[in-house]
Amino acid sequence: MSALRLQIPSIPDNIRLVESFIDQARDEFAFDDSVYGNIMVAVTETVNNAILHGNKQDVNKIVQLDMEVTEENVRFTIRDQGEGFDHNSLPDPTAPENLLELGGRGIFIIRNLADEVEFVDHGREVQLVFFLNDPALG
Repeated sequence: MSALRLQIPSIPDNIRLVESFIDQARDEFAFDDSVYGNIMVAVTETVNNAILHGNKQDVNKIVQLDMEVTEENVRFTIRDQGEGFDHNSLPDPTAPENLLELGGRGIFIIRNLADEVEFVDHGREVQLVFFLNDPALG
């Protein structure tokens, strides 16, 4: 198993650092393009949520991104220093009354792109798992 860590202050422009981190990981571990695309969107969305909603752009608060790679999968753990949230009480962005809303789709997107999503510590930590090999293929 290989592991990498990135810690960034809660500044929205730091998403560029996360993108570079993911690009370096793709180069080092040769992620398939379809997995890479899902990782890029889901991880940057999760970090963005941690910066904006978790840490409320407080530059004194850190977002920590950990990545662990095995032969089977890659796991990203994103942790903020915010108050947390109840991920089960979020409105359904696909409900007719929410279709025209500008926000509220991030968690929905993350859940649809990652193979596994787990919210820990009242949402202050989000774990995203992406399978590197199709489990259906054995």
